[in-house]
Amino acid sequence: MTQAQSTQTVKRPLWAGRTLALIGIVLAAFNLRTAVTSIPPLFDVVGGELGFGNGFTSVLGMMPTAAFAVFGFSTPIIARRFGLEVTAIAAMVLAAGGQFGRVLVDSPSVFLVFSVVSLAGMGAGNVVLPPLVKRYFPDRIGGLSAMYLVILQFGTMLPALVTVPIANAVGWKLSLASWGVIAVAAVVPWLGPAFAQRKGNRAGTLVERSRPDDGTASVSAASGAAPADGDAMPVRQPRGRVWRSPIAIGLTLMFGSTSLNTYALFTWLPKIVVDAGRSAEFGGAMLSLFSGLGLVAGLLMPIVATRVRHPYPFVWACIAFFVAGYLGLWLAPGHGTVFWVILAGLGPSTFPMSLTLVNVRTRTASGSAALSGFMQGIGYALACLGPLLFGLVHEATGSWTAPFGTLGLSLVMLAVGGYFACRPHYLEDTWHAKDPVRV
Repeated sequence: MTQAQSTQTVKRPLWAGRTLALIGIVLAAFNLRTAVTSIPPLFDVVGGELGFGNGFTSVLGMMPTAAFAVFGFSTPIIARRFGLEVTAIAAMVLAAGGQFGRVLVDSPSVFLVFSVVSLAGMGAGNVVLPPLVKRYFPDRIGGLSAMYLVILQFGTMLPALVTVPIANAVGWKLSLASWGVIAVAAVVPWLGPAFAQRKGNRAGTLVERSRPDDGTASVSAASGAAPADGDAMPVRQPRGRVWRSPIAIGLTLMFGSTSLNTYALFTWLPKIVVDAGRSAEFGGAMLSLFSGLGLVAGLLMPIVATRVRHPYPFVWACIAFFVAGYLGLWLAPGHGTVFWVILAGLGPSTFPMSLTLVNVRTRTASGSAALSGFMQGIGYALACLGPLLFGLVHEATGSWTAPFGTLGLSLVMLAVGGYFACRPHYLEDTWHAKDPVRV
């Protein structure tokens, strides 16, 4: 029996009582990577004007995962104190402010500071979106996960594709700042749910619920929150230490290895292509293609994660795609480049699988938030090594051979982590219920 078959949640109309939450999830998802993929195609232009080289480029490439790691740990604490909705608003404000601020300076160090501010907002958004999906759409976890992950990938792909043409037309500063406007728009839908959530908390009407059999969760509040199912049972907040769960460790390794490889290519793929004799525009197009393959994965992997009881064979398929793409980019980067990028771009399909499993492997929104923060905090810390090591090894050896070998070795983590993450158990059943939720 599949997980979908075992679920007894009655589906409600998608828009019923949760329209603002749906719009907010879509807009927030689009903004989670715009500050990351809008800058690599402009490294040469921005570096020439601000005066930084390959070493500073490596640091910029490491910053997304570092910021995501720090705020992966801290966001669950903030969300427990102020609520998921208020945290989502703060995340989008930071994302917008950082993107506007970094185009107003002429110092590499200050540019880096504002980049970190923007990435901090996106890191917080990474963590709160899965539990927001579980809170407002417990009856549609697979579909909503697929939707927001596809939007996230579209927001990853589009900046890489159009940033250079926009910069050629209006300058690199306006090109980078334009993505902050969408982050401002993402604040608006959450104002209503945040007010309702705070009002519900003051009135003492907020109750988290969980199904013992299928792990779906919902909340009831004064307004703006998903109403609970009729047969859902109120439960206490889950208690335990996340790091004691093999599910949490497995998901962290799986997510961390995927992100390590993905962000290494986000940073260095355009340069690999340019070094093979192609143009900077083609390098940007290849980065966009690599990112765009996430659209396919975002559509398929949430369905796999919610319907296949033990999806571990799909992890091995992703490892095979990574290896084949790396071999092609290493041995023949100037020939069949599109094909090699397609293969490498299918490898990160374990990214949407990991994010979906955060909800599939938990019973409550609180458990989802705790697991999301732990997985992304440590996972992105591991991912920091990707762009940094790839660049340092390339600089030390003068070739791309050793860097690709380093990425290949990191796939061992993906194989081991995927085994534990894909086993059909729930987080709340695998930790020791002695202490409050913490990472």
